Amino acid sequence: MIEARRLHILRAVADHRTVTAAAAALYLTPSAVSQQLTALEQETGHRLVDRGARGVRLTPAGEILLRHTHAVLAQLERADAELAAYHSGAAGTVTVAAFATGIALVVAPALALLAAEAPGIRVRVQDAEGDASLPMVLDRHVDVAVAVEYRGAPGADDPRLTRVPLYAEPFDAVLPLGHPLADPDLPPLAELSALADDPWIGPYPGNPCHDVVVLACEHAGFPPRLEHQSDDFRAVVALASAGAGVALVPRSALRGTDLSGVVVRPVGGAAPTRRVFAAVRCGAEEHPLISPVLAALGGAAAAPGTTGVR
Repeated sequence: MIEARRLHILRAVADHRTVTAAAAALYLTPSAVSQQLTALEQETGHRLVDRGARGVRLTPAGEILLRHTHAVLAQLERADAELAAYHSGAAGTVTVAAFATGIALVVAPALALLAAEAPGIRVRVQDAEGDASLPMVLDRHVDVAVAVEYRGAPGADDPRLTRVPLYAEPFDAVLPLGHPLADPDLPPLAELSALADDPWIGPYPGNPCHDVVVLACEHAGFPPRLEHQSDDFRAVVALASAGAGVALVPRSALRGTDLSGVVVRPVGGAAPTRRVFAAVRCGAEEHPLISPVLAALGGAAAAPGTTGVR
């Protein structure tokens, strides 16, 4: 009989690619992870992983078991949800990981909705970049992620996750006051290529917004010359105010930011956009504590106050 906890370990190893990283995610020692993998191989009668200098790779037998692991773990999440519903569990704690503007735009309003509609549910919020929250869900560190699409993100058909679309928002061009295209009477910036020769300010590689900026510029026919980098959009706008360069900034991140030294110009045509969604482990969407949280996030995203970023 295969033990479910060993399936968790197999999936963590497949996700993190090394025993050490999987062990850290699971709060185990590397030797404990290795022992559990060995026990799983004995239970199945198959070698499941190949260990090499560059990490761990699943064998064909391991890939077969991993596909079943996704289904088994999702069904266990559903069983937990149904048992919680049977126990009536309209009271408990749900942990949500979200990036800063996502917290401001949908998580905080969702807390207000839950306080009125499901007062027994306590939500704990953790600040996490849009690419960090999904691994936190998969590693069972949090229950819900508010994340953004990024290069390399798990797809909508990933069997490990259930996703709920929340909102999409465009990126606006932020230009210093003295920039030739900063005249507010000009029409929307038709082409990003008009900024090809400018120095750029943007997030660090690894930040999902970095991918949006770079891909948008590449589609416009040039690689952006990123001379200044910060993951804090207030700092990005401040640098643009100082004439250090131009930037693309998500519209919601401009709210409450000092824009006195810049001109914000919408990008014409197919503007670069970030798409935001909530994600939970597959099957957990039916849990009586998590389901209301997802509904509240969706309600907050659909509220009139968010129409400016949809």
